[in-house]
Amino acid sequence: MKNIAFGLDAPAIARGVAAGEFSAREVLAASVARIEATDGQVNAFTDRTFARAQAEADAVDARRAGGEALPPLAGVPYAVKNLFDIQGLPTRAGSKINRTAPPAIADAVLVQQMQAAGAVLLGGLNMDEYAYGFTTENTHDGPTHNPHDLTRIAGGSSGGSAAAVAAGQVPLTLGSDTNGSIRVPSSLCGVWGLKPTFGRLSRRGSYPFVHSIDHLGPFANTVEGLALAYDALQTPDPLDPGCHALRVQPVAPSLTRGVQGLRIGVLGGYFHDNATADARAVVQQAAQALDARAEVIWPEPHLGRTAAFIITASEGGNLHLDDLRTRPQDFEPLSVDRFIAGALQPAAWYLRAQRYRRIYRDKVNALFKDWDILIAAATPVSAPVIGNEWLDINGVKHPSRPAMGLLTQPVSFAGCPVVAAPMWPTGSALPIGVQLIAAPWREDLALRAAQTLSQAGVAGLRPVSF
Repeated sequence: MKNIAFGLDAPAIARGVAAGEFSAREVLAASVARIEATDGQVNAFTDRTFARAQAEADAVDARRAGGEALPPLAGVPYAVKNLFDIQGLPTRAGSKINRTAPPAIADAVLVQQMQAAGAVLLGGLNMDEYAYGFTTENTHDGPTHNPHDLTRIAGGSSGGSAAAVAAGQVPLTLGSDTNGSIRVPSSLCGVWGLKPTFGRLSRRGSYPFVHSIDHLGPFANTVEGLALAYDALQTPDPLDPGCHALRVQPVAPSLTRGVQGLRIGVLGGYFHDNATADARAVVQQAAQALDARAEVIWPEPHLGRTAAFIITASEGGNLHLDDLRTRPQDFEPLSVDRFIAGALQPAAWYLRAQRYRRIYRDKVNALFKDWDILIAAATPVSAPVIGNEWLDINGVKHPSRPAMGLLTQPVSFAGCPVVAAPMWPTGSALPIGVQLIAAPWREDLALRAAQTLSQAGVAGLRPVSF
């Protein structure tokens, strides 16, 4: 096979296909071989769409043979969290219940966008049931294993999406983030992830978790690939009432601009206190590379996280109320009690939390009058061992599953865009990511900061050894 090595990112693959260095079919064959060689250990894939991928790769090669200009992701393999609709497959959303549902009659909007950009879909990826979790220890499909240490979690709820990139199975994946479900697995698996501004990307054709907070976004093995995928995903969608983007704003061309002139601070207080020594260390590495010296205090993070919990539990529980009443035994034990508790919450709690969210968002947005980028750890710790029930964070015991979202939940509740950058504590074989947080609709600034970290050599993927 000509010149195809895992470690190529999406831009390099698309350029190589367009130049005839290799065909989309050859790229696909290499990706399939990697999946078949490693997924028995990683358990990232729950559905494989290799026949569809072959047809899509052949269509790309036919366009090139006919002399057509190729789209920006031509021949690039990717996969999606299994809450995205894939035509012809049930949208399982990590559950037992959904896998007997009728097959999707059309692809999700973002899958349609990827296909239009020339990308090649290889399948659906493992996740926490109905996206309610931070570990991807799925009872029905088995846990996804962290490629850097197969005894450890990949994070969640988009754990399969992060692990597939970290394992070199595909260079791009799509996931979702409500309370941290892109940023947590990005941090623990050491890959790049983007949670866009709330309302930036269409969610139509994805199975909801918490409609008023859900975001969709990409994972990638380089910043350039992340930006290219994000640009391909942008589209106004008047049929998604949560999609507020009125126009496409390309980001990839701006990566070379760097961060000179940007006002960059480091989140202290809550974000420092809930980070272990390793997490604080990677924040300082990022701060030094970005010349960020000032400490910034995020307004009321505890209250933001509390309100997010109330809304999450209430919307999630009520969405599944009929099944909770009639077939609770078909939910996994890790989620059923939380869904039931959420469905039983007084409606007044939910309304107060949503009212507070408007106040909270205004306070957070006021920060960005003085700052362009804010830095914080993405997770308090590196990946725990699968089955671990407790985390020690600076001498305080926390239940491990909710604690993985300590540092992400207050940020997504405000709807800010965030790039999760893969960092590596000195002497550690396990990554911890940092969040690069920007003002709403300024994904370009977060991606520019990410590119600066990448070029400085302080952030990026490391190869796995299996």
